[in-house]
Amino acid sequence: MIALIILAAAEPGNPIEEVSRTFGFNLHHFIAQCISFLLVSALLYKFAYKRILQTLEKRRQTIAESLANAQKIKEELARTEAQRQEAMTKANAEISKLFEDARAAAARVQSEETKKAIAAAEQVVTKARQAAEADYARMLAELKREVGRLVVQTTTMVTGKVLTPDDHKRLAAETSRQLAA
Repeated sequence: MIALIILAAAEPGNPIEEVSRTFGFNLHHFIAQCISFLLVSALLYKFAYKRILQTLEKRRQTIAESLANAQKIKEELARTEAQRQEAMTKANAEISKLFEDARAAAARVQSEETKKAIAAAEQVVTKARQAAEADYARMLAELKREVGRLVVQTTTMVTGKVLTPDDHKRLAAETSRQLAA
């Protein structure tokens, strides 16, 4: 290509030569600028462009890792959610079982307490009967004594004689026998 430009520049009346004169084209300057451009391009490629490409590659890797981590996090979240649901299901089943056990225990305790209350009530009734029987026996004995005393007093008044303590005992015993029969 440079050879064409040189050949074109050698021929007079050539349009390329006219353009080069109009714009001030100088082959030596052009070659120097091409060399300068290539050097600057090589330096920029070596010191800037490679680093930029490395930085971009690191960013691509970071983004890829972030996406992979995001996917892992989504999977972990899904697994954790499944475990949470499973734990909730187990907890609900356990709570239901505990409620059933508590109801059964409450029914059992209620039954036992009812039996204890019935037994206590029977004991109270039995003690009341025993107390009533004891009161009846005491009142009957008191009544016998009183009747015996009244018989002795009545006999004393009817017979008009003073009875001795032996007479009192004998009349009281006879009256008790007759009342008991």
